[in-house]
Amino acid sequence: MTDLEPRPAEVVPHDPNAVLSPAALDRLDRSIPENTKTAYRRQARDFVAWCEERGRDTLPASAQTLADYVSHLCDLDRAPSTIEQAIATIRVAHREAGHDGKPDTRAALRILKTHKRDRAEAGKRKKKAPPVTLTALRAIIDATDPTTLAGRRDRVMVVLGFAMMARRSELAALRIEDVTFTDDGLTILIRKSKTDQDAEGAEVNIPHGVHPDTDPVRVVRAWLDRLQAADGPLLRRINRWDQLQPGGMSGAAINERVRALAIRAGLPNGADFTAHGLRAGGPTEAAKAGQPVSFIADHGRWSKTSPQVLEYIRPVDKWRDNPMRGIGL
Repeated sequence: MTDLEPRPAEVVPHDPNAVLSPAALDRLDRSIPENTKTAYRRQARDFVAWCEERGRDTLPASAQTLADYVSHLCDLDRAPSTIEQAIATIRVAHREAGHDGKPDTRAALRILKTHKRDRAEAGKRKKKAPPVTLTALRAIIDATDPTTLAGRRDRVMVVLGFAMMARRSELAALRIEDVTFTDDGLTILIRKSKTDQDAEGAEVNIPHGVHPDTDPVRVVRAWLDRLQAADGPLLRRINRWDQLQPGGMSGAAINERVRALAIRAGLPNGADFTAHGLRAGGPTEAAKAGQPVSFIADHGRWSKTSPQVLEYIRPVDKWRDNPMRGIGL
């Protein structure tokens, strides 16, 4: 086999109970986020190429083939999360091809466990994007030029990303008509998100800020006044000559823009900043201000069972509730 597609099946009499309509197939395909499909396709291509070089079968693959492939990824020092995704990709391909339970992953997972231990002993830790705290946010704002289209758009991007605790996909999907000005601030409609699988939508309320340059209401109004548009993407593409381009920014473009702004602002390790830092910075600062975890989780649209929000809050708690504080050292 040269790919992870199932082998052609023998021709059998048509069974109307065993087929899906084109519309159903389309909806099934669209139920998987595009970035997830892209990652899975990349993982599948890499596995196929590795197998072809070594004359191994890809479907069904043996337990030894999977274990050797995982060991190969370890040799490349791939992140454990990347290797876990590769294993999941191969398992899904086998299940969809009718090879349930194959390949056996036990040896592969033991190799991955060893890889994690080796990385820990070498001082390598899971890399996390630094949170964009209020200090970092203001430095980024200072690095923008509000007299330009790009500068005003960038202010909206980082301020809303922080205040909404937004995923980059949520920022990229925002439309002008999703923004409502109220007496209390802004109400932002998020049409769908990672934890909203049924696309019921959610509204995020953002109060007025106290600093003109980071007040969400002011920065959004300044951008819309300059944009002069009633609908369409909120975060627009702008070329190097500060000219509007058709369409909105992608999640990847937002990520790269945040990194570029962090570097321009002179933040320590500026190249490590990403759009995720905006989502992490909001709960970090809210926890410092004493906001309850339940309020933070609800505002950031985290699943009630997700431990992720605690990952942002624990560093704050470790300082605020440190047992060495106030003991007379």
